[in-house]
Amino acid sequence: MRFFPFCLCLLSVTTVARADWPAFRGPHGNGHAAQSKPLGLPLEWSETKNVAWKTPIPHRGWSTPVTQGNQIWLTTATPKGNDFFALCVDAGTGKIVFHGRLFHCDDPEPLGNRTNCYASPSPAIEPGRVYTSFGSYGTACLDTGTKKVLWRRTDLKCRHYRGPGSSPILYDKLLILTMDGVDRQYLAALDKTTGKTVWEADRTTKWDDIGRDGKPFREGDFRKGFATPLVMETKGGPQLVSPGSMCAYAYDPRTGKELWKTPHRSHTSVLCPVYAEGLAVFCTGLGGPQLWAVRPDGRGDVGKTHVAWRVSADTPRTPSPIVVDGLIYMISDTGVTTCIEAKTGQRVWRSRLGGSYASSPIYADGRLYFCSQQGKTTVVKPGRTCEVLATNNLDGGFMASPAISGGALVLRTKTHLYRIEDGGA
Repeated sequence: MRFFPFCLCLLSVTTVARADWPAFRGPHGNGHAAQSKPLGLPLEWSETKNVAWKTPIPHRGWSTPVTQGNQIWLTTATPKGNDFFALCVDAGTGKIVFHGRLFHCDDPEPLGNRTNCYASPSPAIEPGRVYTSFGSYGTACLDTGTKKVLWRRTDLKCRHYRGPGSSPILYDKLLILTMDGVDRQYLAALDKTTGKTVWEADRTTKWDDIGRDGKPFREGDFRKGFATPLVMETKGGPQLVSPGSMCAYAYDPRTGKELWKTPHRSHTSVLCPVYAEGLAVFCTGLGGPQLWAVRPDGRGDVGKTHVAWRVSADTPRTPSPIVVDGLIYMISDTGVTTCIEAKTGQRVWRSRLGGSYASSPIYADGRLYFCSQQGKTTVVKPGRTCEVLATNNLDGGFMASPAISGGALVLRTKTHLYRIEDGGA
């Protein structure tokens, strides 16, 4: 861990941006909408029902939109990764009011698969500013009023190998980036006002360990990662939980100091962790994915002392889990939904929704929303039995996760952005 000293004032609690959907996993980092009363979100929709507007989005991007007031921001990139853009859409009309190129790359590394793209990391937004990241291709802060770039960084390097995937998160005065490449793996915290580096924390994974196939975890897919971290407010202080290949970590988000870690045998972590019943819950990654729950009061290597439970069956590789009232809901990439108890890891129910999934579910108005790559959104009532409330279909299919703007759902398919609300045309 490297600390870059300069004057910085930090608060002791996480700052929640005053926005409907300020980041990939919403206002609290857990997929929940911020609401003190019902939002009035629609239960049913289609291409001809409850669609306020539908806007084609240029190029290609899987980033989740972020929303604030009358603005929706998202990112996109040319399919071959030469140019990287930020878009601002008017939330009321669906009109694209800003389409700005932020970065250019003459020779981007080919993705090597059909799953990812060059604009998968979601933006983060707060009053007056939006932060966009394309991993090693560049990170930028824009003024949401003037749309002018306030600062840029193109010197935070790693070789993503399959394209970038980890989304930036805001914590107090910091913008925290995850840079898990095949050559170097580290986290970087930037002063969100200036873009200057506050701290960097290198992963302490031991790559000389031997993998399941008898080959060392020294190169390629076995080192990279795509997971977005989560800041948990524990009794002992804030912890930044960040899954990586072969190991999950917790850091002090204020300094980057490593607090604890849990080595494992999986690689290419993708899912965002959750905090439930006092436990840090995360997925290990590919190569035998498991869901682990860890007590966060340990220090150092806690893999043999602080793991409360592990779950292997139907563990997702891409969609993040979500917690409601002490129950964890997860959907596998192949459409199997599982509900487990957060305290024990015991399965409550299992149901097959069908389809394939990359989008992470959200919770709002007492409902869970699951969006498939085929364009189907299944609305489920949380509880100890599986109760499907509605099934809705849109063209295009989902890679991005849902977002919320006022009393509407903001849904990004592979080709379009939709505003879904009761009374829409």
